[in-house]
Amino acid sequence: MRFTVSELASRLGGRFEGCTGEEIVSGFATDNRQVQPGDLFLAIRGANVDGHTFVNQALASGAVAAVVEKAHFQPSGQPCIVVESLVDALAFMGRSFRNEFSGPVIGITGSAGKTTTKEFTVSALSTIGRVIRTEGNRNTEFTSPLAWPEQWEVDGSSAHSAVIEMGMRGFGQIAHLAAISKPTVAIITNIGWSHLELVGSREGIARAKSEILEGLAEDGTAVLWSEDEYLGNLINAAGDRKIVTFGRSGNADCQVTDYKPIDWFEAEISGVLKGKKWKAVMPTVGRHLALNVAAALLAATEAGAPLDAAAEAIGRTQLPPMRMEIRSWKGATLVMDNYNSNPPAVEFALETLADVPVEGQRIVVLGTMRELGEESAAGHRNVGRAVARFKPDRVVLIGPDTDKIEGGAVAKGYPAEKITHAATVEDLESAIGPVHPGDAVLVKGSRALELERGFSA
Repeated sequence: MRFTVSELASRLGGRFEGCTGEEIVSGFATDNRQVQPGDLFLAIRGANVDGHTFVNQALASGAVAAVVEKAHFQPSGQPCIVVESLVDALAFMGRSFRNEFSGPVIGITGSAGKTTTKEFTVSALSTIGRVIRTEGNRNTEFTSPLAWPEQWEVDGSSAHSAVIEMGMRGFGQIAHLAAISKPTVAIITNIGWSHLELVGSREGIARAKSEILEGLAEDGTAVLWSEDEYLGNLINAAGDRKIVTFGRSGNADCQVTDYKPIDWFEAEISGVLKGKKWKAVMPTVGRHLALNVAAALLAATEAGAPLDAAAEAIGRTQLPPMRMEIRSWKGATLVMDNYNSNPPAVEFALETLADVPVEGQRIVVLGTMRELGEESAAGHRNVGRAVARFKPDRVVLIGPDTDKIEGGAVAKGYPAEKITHAATVEDLESAIGPVHPGDAVLVKGSRALELERGFSA
């Protein structure tokens, strides 16, 4: 990335001061502690921290300038780009690049599997050219627009396509992001439970996620899960736009017909896409993740990728940490699936633990599922029922409402003596007890719990 301060000021709809405007920007920083020389520091006003108070520290660390809001920072000689609203300015910048881009743009949202699906889609599309993509899970109003300038490369003409992830923390956010990136293909992975407390109900989640369809081009394509409980809602939101589906059912346009875990690192999957068979080696395990592959292949082929090459490329995908990440711990296999947690995601993880060949014991550590609002008690009880169904050898619970998991499990016949509670993250090792080579320990909980801290190297 190489842009002048002057050009970015113009694309942000702001004015620069305290510098010549010819300074070169090579990246963006949203945290003053992570500034690298050449970065443009974004002064974000969060719920607890105001980035404007760290402008001078960011500049001292090598930032060439800071983007500040007029009402919250008055420059006194510091190099700055002054804007009215940082959110609006970043949207303005993102749209300025998007309007100059002519390739297909795949927008991705959903309650679970967004980032994994994004990475699979990038791999599939990379078979026909360079892909502009959101990095990691940078899917907010502050970070999603940055994908365009960060990976633009002169005029964007060297990129074939773009894959943009869009997160949701309430109504209107996905609509905002979709208006920036204007997707030509939109994937909704599923309607689950994440952020339930922010929108009131799962119907609210469906409505919030369907905002991506409102931003979809009129001649664009919606990629939806055929077995989704809220498929009808999403079809209605898509209006007259083309709809294609992925799933396990025979009526899906891209059907997963077989899934076989090889070990903790790979699984063989196969399917049929509009009558043509495909096979792929997925560099992770989980029947639910095979659906992410199907969604990615369907979207990539809609964007012009050849199916065989796209399926072969799935095996080269580099997945982000904390999503079925495999580590070694005291000779046992530690499965860290600790990025987010909600009832369906925990059930999928338990199913995966039951599916993969394990020589020793199957042990599961389950933490509180947050942001479920009024559905928290019911959601935790549902997870308990899943524990009874998949029958791990031992269960360790930690955090509020996990007593509901125990209650749900015991009510369905799971032995109470196999369940232990840990008071703190630091107590997890003692609560788990001895493990041996051949054992597998699955760790699943909301990201805020940082359950990984409970496992020494």
